[in-house]
Amino acid sequence: MLPSFELLEPHSLDEALKMLATSEATPLAGGTNLLPDLRAHGRAGRRFISLAALDQLRGVEHKGNRVIMGGSTTLNDILRDPLMPKAAPSLVSMAKVFAGTMIRNAATIAGNICYGSPSADAIPPLLSVDAEVTLTSAAGERTLPLDSFLLGYKKTAHRPDELLKTVAWTIPAADSANLFYKLGRRRGDAITVVGVAVTVVIESGSCSKARIALGSVAPTVFRAKEAENILIGRPLTAATIDQAALTAAQASRPIDDIRASAEYRRHTVHMLVRRLLTQAWQTSGAKQYD
Repeated sequence: MLPSFELLEPHSLDEALKMLATSEATPLAGGTNLLPDLRAHGRAGRRFISLAALDQLRGVEHKGNRVIMGGSTTLNDILRDPLMPKAAPSLVSMAKVFAGTMIRNAATIAGNICYGSPSADAIPPLLSVDAEVTLTSAAGERTLPLDSFLLGYKKTAHRPDELLKTVAWTIPAADSANLFYKLGRRRGDAITVVGVAVTVVIESGSCSKARIALGSVAPTVFRAKEAENILIGRPLTAATIDQAALTAAQASRPIDDIRASAEYRRHTVHMLVRRLLTQAWQTSGAKQYD
């Protein structure tokens, strides 16, 4: 049973921001993380602000080579967007294996990010395309890289008076590959054991840009930057790829839990990063240089 709580229902973004500025309330969008937590650990008397009526926070806009996604965009909205498979292939791959249809209809991109879970499925793909988040409050707006927004276990740079308004990124270059893989104990409704997203950009037969984002293997989702640097300026030979994958595994700080041991997670990071980097190299136009 849910404990009793108060629900405020603003009808505009300005009204919602005023409520956040003047009351100790928590934004409530899809509730797919918050409500189970409230049922399991919540206290009575909490106050929430429903974002259900704020249509200006929902939707995907494509402007040239930029994508701007509203914070209340759902996982199924991502799957329904016809341009998303080219704009962020890894995000589409993630959304396809994110829980079930009912959850995807409710879960929002802002909720998945702001909850700050180390197993948040949307964050590795967004880190792999260098996404930025724009936060808005009654006092104004600020934009920062998603990489800087994540501070620790369920800790972000989000302030109590702010809403995550948009997530934006630049579409990956033509000679690139952007991939995601989720390892779980079953498909669909399962918390991620290991999540990996990679982006590789190829120029003149060498890797000019690399992103490796890892979920469920540290207190927060993170980029394996030392592993990325190993790839820059080099053709992605099997040895180079394995070196980067091993470095990514060594950067991980997994725990033992009911889903997997830390040792298994670290081993799986090595294997999955190696697999995805190999696939990225093979599909990014680099074959002609082999």
